[in-house]
Amino acid sequence: MSSEFDKLPSAIRRNGRLKRLGRHDVPALLIAPESTEDIPAPMVIWIHGRTAYKELDPGRYLRLMRSGVGICAVDLPGHGERSVPELQSSEHVLEVVMQMVNELDDVTSAAIDELNADSSKLGIGGMSAGGMVTLARLCQPHSFVAASVEATSGNWKQQSRLPMLQATQAAAIASADPIDHLEHWQEIPLQAVHCRADEWVSYQGQLEFIETLRSHYDNPDLIEFQTYERTGALHEHVGFGSFSAEVKEMQRVFFQRHLQPSNTKEIP
Repeated sequence: MSSEFDKLPSAIRRNGRLKRLGRHDVPALLIAPESTEDIPAPMVIWIHGRTAYKELDPGRYLRLMRSGVGICAVDLPGHGERSVPELQSSEHVLEVVMQMVNELDDVTSAAIDELNADSSKLGIGGMSAGGMVTLARLCQPHSFVAASVEATSGNWKQQSRLPMLQATQAAAIASADPIDHLEHWQEIPLQAVHCRADEWVSYQGQLEFIETLRSHYDNPDLIEFQTYERTGALHEHVGFGSFSAEVKEMQRVFFQRHLQPSNTKEIP
């Protein structure tokens, strides 16, 4: 196992393992849900943000695992086990995001087999660049039934005013910008969390995306948009600071409600 895996809580190490998935050998952390029933369980694909790695978020994984939900957390291209420092810079965000979008189907299919997951109860989510991957993937036909994103944007042309995307990539941004490609978006529950003071990802840009997406829903109440004025996090972007545990718990409740695992345990 990797040194990062060895640092994870013992409960995750007991239920988890590292695996390369799909044709592209994407490094993944697979965590089986805590359950006494030998039946397929729901699964969430989770994608971290820029400069991070898949083992970084054990508090999130513990909550889902104890709620009867399996987890497949993956390393973005150029990150974690496939680290290429150049690809972790802001000018390569779009390249990294689109490569991950193209890898997701293989990864998801392999993870379903590895975890004996219920293919009718799949969730997806991500933070920052991982959230961009999530929103871009949901603009194509898919089998996910719920999604949760944090500190991210589905309005990339506005995001190009900040360092996360480069304005010189305007044509590439336009070709995949979620706000302009909602024709295949399915009306699934979406949870989005953002800090209004975020210095790296535009709150106004994400607000415009959420409002645009709601206008495409027959039931706009399926979209939850939780915001904070300030959190104390680094750049008001990374991890939601003093609200970190609250946000993770909101996400657990969201996925547990919409993925409906058959056997759950209370979180102490």
